[in-house]
Amino acid sequence: MAFVGRAVQRVALAAWPSLSPLCRTSSRSYSSEPTNEKNVPYEMTLKQESGAASGPTKPLPRSADVVVIGGGSLGCQTIYHLAKMGMTNVVLLERDRLTAGTTWHTAGLLWQLRPSDVEVELLAHTRNVISKDLEEETGLHTGWIQNGGLFIASNKQRLDEYKRLMSLGKVYGIESYVLSPAETKDLYPLMNVDDLYGTLYVPKDGTMDPAGTCTTLTRAASAKGATVIENCPVTGIQVRTDDLGVRKVKAVETAHGTIETQCVVNCAGVWATKLGDMAGVKVPLIAMHHAYVVTERIEGIQNMPNVRDHDASVYLRLQGDALSVGGYEQNPIFWEEVNDKFAFSLFDLDWDVFMQHIEGAINRVPVLEQTGIKSTVCGPESFTADHKPLMGEAPEVRGFFLGCGFNSAGMMLGGGCGRELAHWIIYGRPERDMYGYDIRRFHHSLTDNNRWIRERSHESYAKNYSVVFPFDEPLASRNMRKDPFHQRLFDAVHAKKNILTEQGCVFQERHGWERPGWFNKDGAAPVKEYDFYGAYGKRKNTSYKYSELLAKEYTFDFPPHHNVIKSECLSCRHGVAVFDMSYFGKFYLTGPDAKKAADWLFTADVNKKPGSTVYTCMLNKRGGAEADLTVSRLEPGAANLPLAPESNGDAYYLAIGGGVAEHNWNHIQTVLQDQGFRCQLTDLSEDMGMISVQGPKSRDVLQEVLDTDLSNEAFPFSTHKVVTAAGHQVRAMRLSFVGELGWELHIPKNSCIPVYQAVMAAGAKHDIINSGYRAIDSLSIEKGYRHWHADLRPDDTPLEAGLAFTCKLKSSIPFQGRDRLEKQKEEGLRRRIVCFTVNETVPMFGLEAIFRNGVPVGHLRRSDFGFYINKTLGYGYIRNPDGGVVSAEFIKSGEFTLERMGVTYKAEAHLKSPFDPENKRVRGIYD
Repeated sequence: MAFVGRAVQRVALAAWPSLSPLCRTSSRSYSSEPTNEKNVPYEMTLKQESGAASGPTKPLPRSADVVVIGGGSLGCQTIYHLAKMGMTNVVLLERDRLTAGTTWHTAGLLWQLRPSDVEVELLAHTRNVISKDLEEETGLHTGWIQNGGLFIASNKQRLDEYKRLMSLGKVYGIESYVLSPAETKDLYPLMNVDDLYGTLYVPKDGTMDPAGTCTTLTRAASAKGATVIENCPVTGIQVRTDDLGVRKVKAVETAHGTIETQCVVNCAGVWATKLGDMAGVKVPLIAMHHAYVVTERIEGIQNMPNVRDHDASVYLRLQGDALSVGGYEQNPIFWEEVNDKFAFSLFDLDWDVFMQHIEGAINRVPVLEQTGIKSTVCGPESFTADHKPLMGEAPEVRGFFLGCGFNSAGMMLGGGCGRELAHWIIYGRPERDMYGYDIRRFHHSLTDNNRWIRERSHESYAKNYSVVFPFDEPLASRNMRKDPFHQRLFDAVHAKKNILTEQGCVFQERHGWERPGWFNKDGAAPVKEYDFYGAYGKRKNTSYKYSELLAKEYTFDFPPHHNVIKSECLSCRHGVAVFDMSYFGKFYLTGPDAKKAADWLFTADVNKKPGSTVYTCMLNKRGGAEADLTVSRLEPGAANLPLAPESNGDAYYLAIGGGVAEHNWNHIQTVLQDQGFRCQLTDLSEDMGMISVQGPKSRDVLQEVLDTDLSNEAFPFSTHKVVTAAGHQVRAMRLSFVGELGWELHIPKNSCIPVYQAVMAAGAKHDIINSGYRAIDSLSIEKGYRHWHADLRPDDTPLEAGLAFTCKLKSSIPFQGRDRLEKQKEEGLRRRIVCFTVNETVPMFGLEAIFRNGVPVGHLRRSDFGFYINKTLGYGYIRNPDGGVVSAEFIKSGEFTLERMGVTYKAEAHLKSPFDPENKRVRGIYD
């Protein structure tokens, strides 16, 4: 079949029956001579060996330390890295032959640059394993081809994104170049460059071979003592419940025997959900058809780099003297009935769906219009709600790990993720910050919600090639979790109102919650039902104000609502603002061992007198920060839920950022189980709202609402008490996340609206305003407060993060990770966080490269504009290029610059926040 032009695309096929795209699997071609050939373009596959044996290729052992299920890229990489780390009593079970599920037909592309520092590191490890390590260990070639990669920019915003990637790449030593259209034409003569702004060329990108990679990985693993067994389907997972009621993996069942084990790794790809069901584990992924076509020979294409034309949503992979052409469409076909027997199999290509990629491919490489198609490749792939993999220990069952849902990037991410997963299994946590892939990033109420899984996975698939902008928000599956201030009310005349939406709140989505982002002066911008971007016969939303506001913010310049955020920030700095922070996690820790648990869990000494509130971290065993939170010690007494639990002894109230509440919950539960503490952790997040009233005038406002003295003497900073507000009991805490005088009010759900209304009424004469999280982001970075998973992550210690004050190292109280901190303190810090300011008015968003005396030493983790100091601020971790200690003198003596999209700006380094470094304002001292 020939590649068809635009005219042929418009040919009507009225004779074909109308089929729903959600279930259509029949082939439809626009050519009079369609190809019937369905085959992958690789010289070698393991398909020929499929079904050759009637039973397992090796005897099953009676027991194993780890059983990896699934012989695709992730399964093979995981068992290889487990064996390489010294765990040799490990088994891989594959139901057919290696690669038989989805790996065998993958395109096998590897691009080194992504808009994530962690992913850049993961990809670098994959590349090292495939291109170097395996060949050195086995003497075998994996099939790696280094032909380079070329990213196409058809507009300024896309080229700006590529320049951001180039700057980040300099920190990691990744060679890349921004090319002009003319330079691109010289590199790739067959390319049409008439509509280009430019390209990003990465010479050491390349292509992997699925069969060659996986067979080499398993040979290397077997040589180290691992056991790889093919033709052995898993039929069940045995789970036991221990004396504390904790469910744990017990064994893996097959038709050929049972393997006793305490650890299972689900690397079953598209079939991972079914495997999870065997153990009662939710695996939130969905299967879709994903396709590419392989062309006939193209003269002059040899040795060309692989191409990603993101704006056309198409890629061109070099295949010897031909190309493989594929992409991501807005109407992918869902595989509704996942077939367990689908091994080394392909679907018929649906040309109605795939045709949209043809025009983009022909536009980019015009010779394709006259080139034949040799074969089609349409197979299943698994996709997730945020287009990120599912990894880590499942919350439901201890010892059940996930390594699945790789969104067609299992080969590319396999090496890095396989190593992290192995480290996770052996040491309890990965080496890197894998929170973005951790299954615990999703709230448990979402992971078995079919609507959420389907809608979000579709949107993530459809937007896979979209520019990654700083302030983007999903449109799919919104309004899943609403706090009390979001609910609809009836006023005296029964007119429906929405407290925040009516005031123009533009919401963000986090953890399923709708939280206030900023307040639009032009009125309400409600989020509508998801329209699947008009696919599947859905009517596309029109006059969609929320979507239009998002689109205006698709920029790497200051967003158009910059001055709105400025107004919210400065109102807080000079007057008073109310922040709805109800999405926060709100947990109670009680029980006979609550004090022991608190001592072990928290870095700070939280066992002060009841009424105290302490900012603290929780660490992993390596000393990395798993969380930062506030812990309030409570008075013992009868239950007064939701404001107080029943307690005859020690009890604590934990307030945790809502976007990471599930992660925190599971971290605490895991520690309690591992240590055998007799404690109860109770989640009352849905039962309370929370508003934070902040600013110099906050005391004046709240003194009219609360029935307690708010003076410094009567209500000091970092204390809390139950008080009455507008006739309702609330827990008031004197805290601030923005660096101002202020209080948080933790309010029972049914009391939220009257308390809020009382606060707003009392604040009217002080010009009180509502403010959102965009303002919090700016205010908090201006003050130097950390955001977990931005400038504080599991791979950062509190000492590196400038949070040594949260650690009770001067006491003798043991806590998890203490030994690592003591060692680090003794040896000195090899990396540490630094604040940078730029005098030029230029936006930065994180990932900008940091140079000291012209040498790259790190990158910004987080950046924003500080409106009070009127400067851009950024925080990043820097290293000494010589590997030595990063001392205060090292920082003071250096000349620093920040590189943003290839342009360098002079920066000033600060050891303390340039805003209120003496912390006067939180203490109510305004000079």
